[in-house]
Amino acid sequence: MNDLPQQPGASDPANEFASDSSSINPRDFRNALGTYATGVTIITAAAPEGKPYGLTCNSFASVSLNPPLVLWSLVVYSSSLTIFQNASHFTVNVLGASQQALATKFAKSSDDKFTGVGWTPGLGGAPVLAESVANFQCRSVNRYYGGDHVIFLGAVEAYTYSSKEPLLFARGTFGRFLADDERKTSP
Repeated sequence: MNDLPQQPGASDPANEFASDSSSINPRDFRNALGTYATGVTIITAAAPEGKPYGLTCNSFASVSLNPPLVLWSLVVYSSSLTIFQNASHFTVNVLGASQQALATKFAKSSDDKFTGVGWTPGLGGAPVLAESVANFQCRSVNRYYGGDHVIFLGAVEAYTYSSKEPLLFARGTFGRFLADDERKTSP
């Protein structure tokens, strides 16, 4: 007997999504997910010859404090997938409120994403971006396949952070966090 809750007419979720037979409308589901505000990051890694790669990502999350683990996910048809799958390390660069243009630049496909961007090589050569609110230099630990994404698990080996305001993303647009005291003084 299966102790998992069942919904009438529901099938195995793994097979449901893999077979495209889900009754959930993908666009509407994306809209619903967009109500959850996230931070904005640029995930970076280096190719074996040292060339830097990076992409904008808001699927970053903490997993564990002890040991320190984080995760992020990448769509399986990304042109950068092989770079991240083969990299020994990646860096999660958390962007600040003033870095919206940088987020937009790294969200687009381009060979010159790092032109004009300040960075230093981190662990495994993964770029650590200047002016980021925080960065987490991670050793790649494992990958998991989930639907149309690959989930990357990383062991944090070094990190830095500041008190700068983070960049946020919700409902398809960038924004910022307003603390209660800021809302009371805003016009």
